[in-house]
Formats: sequence, structure tokens, C-alpha cells
Amino acid sequence: MKKQIQLLTGIMLLAISAYAQDGNAGINQATTQVKSYFSTGTNLMYAVGAIVGLVGAIKVYKKWNDGEHDTGKVASSWFGSCIFLVVVATVLKSFFGV
Repeated sequence: MKKQIQLLTGIMLLAISAYAQDGNAGINQATTQVKSYFSTGTNLMYAVGAIVGLVGAIKVYKKWNDGEHDTGKVASSWFGSCIFLVVVATVLKSFFGV
């Protein structure tokens, strides 16, 4: 009985080692995939910044034509959010070296 358990344990260890994968290869593959997603995410942030800019410009133009008094506040918040999105995307890209 003891020899059977030892034989079964040896076969199981052999089977496990045959299917084991290299940890470094998996980490490198994950890093490559994340880097490719990061570039796409940065481009998405630029696109969102452009959309926010267009919508904000239309909103400011409408308020300006209506003669509302808070036009400056709306314009500064619109400009600030556009700058924030572009700066964050650029800083993250340069910070992580992607």
C-alpha cells in the first residue's frame, strides 16, 4: 500500500511538472498586454477630452450669447477639465514610460 501511494505521488508530481508554465513568461506576457491597453486608454482620454471641449465650448457660447453673468466660471471650469484630461494622460504616459 505504501509503495502504491509513493508511485501515485510520483506520477502526480510528474504530471504537474509537465503542465507547469514559466512564471517569467506569464508576467512578461501580462506586461505586454497591459502596455497595449495603456496606449489605447490614453487615446481614449484624449478623445474624451475633445468631446468635453466641444460640449463645453457650445455651453459657454450659449451662456455668453444669453448674457448670463456666470459665463467666466463656466468657461474656466470647461477649460480646466479639458487641460486636466490632456495633462493626466500625458503625465501617466511619460511616468510609466509607455
